[in-house]
Amino acid sequence: MPKIIENKLIEAFKDRSSFDRDALYNFYLDFEPDLKESTFSWRIYDLKKKDIIKTIGRGLYVISYKPKYKPLLSDSVFKIARKTNERFEDIKYAIWETQWLNEFSQHQASNQMIVVEVEKEFVDSLYYYLNDNLRMDFFLNPDEKEIQFYISESNVPVIIKRLVTRAPIQKIKNKKAVVPIATLEKIMVDLFADENLLHFYQGSEMVNIYEKIIDRYSINFTKLFSYAKRRKKEQEIKQFISNHISNFLEDIQYD
Repeated sequence: MPKIIENKLIEAFKDRSSFDRDALYNFYLDFEPDLKESTFSWRIYDLKKKDIIKTIGRGLYVISYKPKYKPLLSDSVFKIARKTNERFEDIKYAIWETQWLNEFSQHQASNQMIVVEVEKEFVDSLYYYLNDNLRMDFFLNPDEKEIQFYISESNVPVIIKRLVTRAPIQKIKNKKAVVPIATLEKIMVDLFADENLLHFYQGSEMVNIYEKIIDRYSINFTKLFSYAKRRKKEQEIKQFISNHISNFLEDIQYD
């Protein structure tokens, strides 16, 4: 099915609380006047498989499609990415910044933090290179004392730490740089795994963040739980979702 028709379908039905099979069939007739019933049944099957629609009753559907997350990157992130790309051409790394979480949290954090994670062989080298070439506050694998006394006093601390293997990453490209960033799946897990570093977002704030992320964006829970397993947080996160946001469990897709 052409992507343009799928997009038109989402736009046509996204604001409806539900729509029936006849409404969906009439929509397709505008594009396929000779559409047969057997072919239409395959159209419905395809839409369900792609998670564009879901069934809520006999012959009743709703749009289940949600967009992928594409955050706005700060100038500081682009500067770090450009410098990293200049010096370390082929290494794997990922950047994200805590101000992205302001979209999902109830309380807006005043302090911004940038997290740069890189393959373990390059952690020290990247730290010293960036520290020598950029006027920012860099911290290498900070311990609890540094987090409490130094990072909290910095306007925009930049944390350099090891990247867990096979962490879910996506790339954002524009004229400034190609930036590998942490996906929402990765950030959701890191909130659990790095609770000292990300202590602002624990407790009830974590519930707010998870609820809004799952409600607004397409999340691949297979990737999330796979990464959580590598960070030894899989069962904890599953229990957290079950306890606090169980109403979203039916929307979880194990792709």
